[in-house]
Amino acid sequence: MASVSLKGIVKHYDKTPVIHGIDLDIADGEFMVFVGPSGCGKSTLLRMIAGLETISDGTLHIGGVLANDIAPAQRKLAMVFQSYALYPHMTVFENMAFALKLAGRKPGEVQAAVERAAAILQITPLLKRKPKELSGGQRQRVAIGRAIVRKPEVFLFDEPLSNLDASLRVQMRVELSRLHGELKTTMIYVTHDQVEAMTLGQRIVVFNGGRIEQVGTPHELYNAPANLFVAGFLGTPKMNFIPGEIVAADDTYASLRLSGGGVVKVATVQGVSVGDQVTLGVRAEHLSIASQQQDNVIDVGIGHVEYLGDQSIAYATLAGLPEMIAVKQPAEAAPLHAGGRARVHLPPARCLLFNSSGQALRRDTVEFGVSAGFV
Repeated sequence: MASVSLKGIVKHYDKTPVIHGIDLDIADGEFMVFVGPSGCGKSTLLRMIAGLETISDGTLHIGGVLANDIAPAQRKLAMVFQSYALYPHMTVFENMAFALKLAGRKPGEVQAAVERAAAILQITPLLKRKPKELSGGQRQRVAIGRAIVRKPEVFLFDEPLSNLDASLRVQMRVELSRLHGELKTTMIYVTHDQVEAMTLGQRIVVFNGGRIEQVGTPHELYNAPANLFVAGFLGTPKMNFIPGEIVAADDTYASLRLSGGGVVKVATVQGVSVGDQVTLGVRAEHLSIASQQQDNVIDVGIGHVEYLGDQSIAYATLAGLPEMIAVKQPAEAAPLHAGGRARVHLPPARCLLFNSSGQALRRDTVEFGVSAGFV
């Protein structure tokens, strides 16, 4: 196992910058996930750690050793790609053993390493099969097993589940979590899928445009996003955003006049003054259909309802807002119908505020089990 430390990492192709000064420390044995939209630089950074891309500036340390000029084969890493890249003419055993044989390992050592990896991945009965006889999930297990036998200090995963169907992705997420718990090896995992990021990562790095937007646990990023980008990227459906203006503030609540009219209250945050233009953010599951006794409500028109079995998601229009807002309701709640209207309750403690620059405004109290303060 080994820690990974990046300081001021820069990458540019000719004069075009793609990575803009990344500083990041990954602890020994940690499962770290890089997530972000396509083209944000997450895979490029992973390839720089692997040595498959040169580092234009900055330093990379693996296990405390400067690795900028160390050849990829000498970095004690193993990489699993989106493509399985298995040799079709070789059996599963031969595919997993190939790198060890090239390294001149003794036959008995190779046999033991492959059998151990196969047992961990529960593919022992498949060792005599060819890749064409395997399912997609089995092939990905073989690709991971090929990495395990090398006993790397760091595993690198570049969107390894993208080629699998939805049910297999769920199964493989469980398997990867179990694998990390058993091997306790440092793992860096790249994905554009926020569900994979939230379910796999002990910590998540959210990338955008070659920069880090926020680093934190899944809980921290979901409940206390640092800015509008993180708030909108994580969560399905994405967080609802409603622009407005601060019209009053005291030690308990800030009052916000929404762009379409109407005033709602949110729990007090630092750094706001009357007249400030802000954006209110609230997640769909924190909204509810208001009872007659509740206040802090908005009036919406129901545009479309998705029934998902255990819940439904209503997409509603709000005066002055071009985008619909989403409201999640449990299956047993009274059904909403397209074309109708509803009063929606906004819980003040669950509403976040973002300033005109898109940065989250600080809340003094500790909520949802994490600090809601931002630096």
